[in-house]
Amino acid sequence: MTPLRTAAALAALAVAGLAGFAVVAWKPEIAPIRRPAAGDFTPDEVRRGATLATLGDCAVCHTAEDGVIYAGGRPLATPFGTLYATNITPDEATGIGRWSKDAFKRAMRDGVARDGSHLYPALPYDHYTHVTDGDLDALYAYLMTRPAVSAKAPENSLIPPLGFRPLLAGWKLLFLETGGIAPDPAQSDAWNRGRYLVEGLGHCGSCHTPRNLAGAEMRSKAFAGGVAEGWNAPPLDGSNAAARGWTADTLYAYLRTGLSPRQGAAAGPMEPVVHGLSTAPEEDVRAIATYIGSVMGLKAPAQPTPVSPPVDRAAEAAREHPNGAALFAGACAGCHGDGAPMVAQGRPPLSHVDAVQADDPRNAVQAILQGLKPSSGGAGPYMPPFRDNLTDAQVAQIAAYVRTRFSEKPAWPKLADAVAEAKREGSPQ
Repeated sequence: MTPLRTAAALAALAVAGLAGFAVVAWKPEIAPIRRPAAGDFTPDEVRRGATLATLGDCAVCHTAEDGVIYAGGRPLATPFGTLYATNITPDEATGIGRWSKDAFKRAMRDGVARDGSHLYPALPYDHYTHVTDGDLDALYAYLMTRPAVSAKAPENSLIPPLGFRPLLAGWKLLFLETGGIAPDPAQSDAWNRGRYLVEGLGHCGSCHTPRNLAGAEMRSKAFAGGVAEGWNAPPLDGSNAAARGWTADTLYAYLRTGLSPRQGAAAGPMEPVVHGLSTAPEEDVRAIATYIGSVMGLKAPAQPTPVSPPVDRAAEAAREHPNGAALFAGACAGCHGDGAPMVAQGRPPLSHVDAVQADDPRNAVQAILQGLKPSSGGAGPYMPPFRDNLTDAQVAQIAAYVRTRFSEKPAWPKLADAVAEAKREGSPQ
């Protein structure tokens, strides 16, 4: 074949490929509807939708800090740039007020908006594809009966060319597996319910599963641990070093209260999850604990291993990290020192906190920077953030002191770099 014919053949192949991709990427617009009225839905359907929205953490992602619930605008930092959550109130101009049930279901299951544009998988439609029609109908009813708020989300800030949404069609071809979850007749009703919630609306794997370079969950390593908003999300499978300390009952208590005598308090992205589950139906939270317990390999009726005695190497830590000791005494000892009210009230000592014992200092550093606070002003563990009160060097000194004093593990290396990275990851630009 002559060079000219070769070039022509390659050009024809390229055109055919682009045409084929265009066919795959194009999705039709679904016609807008009149905004549904509250009377279009039954009270029972709306109540069930409210429960499902809680189990799916919808408000967590779709509410900006100090913003109106479900009005969007919350930033989500990703390795590819910053995405902003959309408005899912029934506002007709900036929300989903003119979306039909079919448009809503397509977005939830296929990641395609009413106007035909592809949605980024920050909306975990790779999980929502498992949700039943009835549950999506109820969720739609609940959202459509919320107060309409006029609020347009900021423009996403992504690495070029990722702002070109048709590219997401290729991502879906590679990574989106559609379809429901069939019940396993060999398992209990609670296990099957828990699996449906964890794999579907709860989308637990979104945080607790590692992702590949394209940002898709590595399904061969489901629940093996991941990173979410700058925090390490621990494994929920048998590789979790703390798995032997859990039972289905202690998992249930942690999901309800955010506290565990062995692992500490829920922090970072897990705080609002626990806040939501604290008000969810008991049988659903127990089902989630049952399923996660089985993934962890817990055997019922397992008994937790005895809690180890607290570690406190105060003298050694003070010798090795005098600056960290002084900073800890001034900023932390009121809650975490000897005889502190928090410890006397039964809160776990720092030597029982996973973040202090972990090989990676990420979560300990993030806790110092961001603190802990109960979601939506509810009750729960509180720790003030020190991001604006301590320098990077001081945060590193405290972390080094805490690691030495309350752990028998090796010192964390390169803590200054870890603090700088934690600040970047915890602050979407």
